[in-house]
Amino acid sequence: MKIFESHTHLDNPKFDKDRRQVVDNCKNAGISRMINVSCDAKTLKDSIKLAEEYDFIYATAGFHPHDATQLDLDMVRKAAAHPKVVAIGEIGLDYFRDISPRDVQRDAFRRQLELAMELNMPIVIHDRDAHEDVLAILQEYKPSKVVFHCFAGDYFMAQQIIELGWHISFTGNITYKNSTLTDIIRMVPDDRYFVETDSPYLTPHPHRGKRNDPSMLRYIIEEIAQIRYQTPKTIAQQSFENASLFFNIK
Repeated sequence: MKIFESHTHLDNPKFDKDRRQVVDNCKNAGISRMINVSCDAKTLKDSIKLAEEYDFIYATAGFHPHDATQLDLDMVRKAAAHPKVVAIGEIGLDYFRDISPRDVQRDAFRRQLELAMELNMPIVIHDRDAHEDVLAILQEYKPSKVVFHCFAGDYFMAQQIIELGWHISFTGNITYKNSTLTDIIRMVPDDRYFVETDSPYLTPHPHRGKRNDPSMLRYIIEEIAQIRYQTPKTIAQQSFENASLFFNIK
């Protein structure tokens, strides 16, 4: 069973002591492709370094809304030319923590969106408690390839995303007792969803509280399979094909 991990942060310091072992474990767990997602200048460099070291790991280039005040668009542009960089992200808005001023977040989001469209690259969206503004800004630009990573919106928002031709990615929070995503998981078309861990964060049940890593994707796949009345192999294969096409990895 081939699995595509569409969003992880293996460069995170929580993996410093055993990163190579974690990568080996991922291979043994059937992870055939991984996207290591950048958030700032350091993680951008570290993500590319990982992608250069492992043939099945790819990277993104982008500044997270928490780091909007530090946006270096020239760095993102230069990194996007690297053959292992397959998307701009994660970019967007975060009104939950508000680490960067909201007007700065919106400006950084727009500038990176413009770059992604100029370069014709897929876009990985971070959206936390900012659904209306994220959708409004995206609809201004109308990019063709967008994925909402770790989707946390409601059913109506999911419908809007699907109608606009974009994608939704599910992570470990779908396994939590308080998850409100069951109906969304059931309604999303076969060709519009990815799976991810967002590791080391959002560890799925039954390992919640421990460090997350891509080898735990199987719990997310199994949960989606149960909700959609399909086999885990079908979910893994479909999400693998979806993400490969989206990120243009052949």
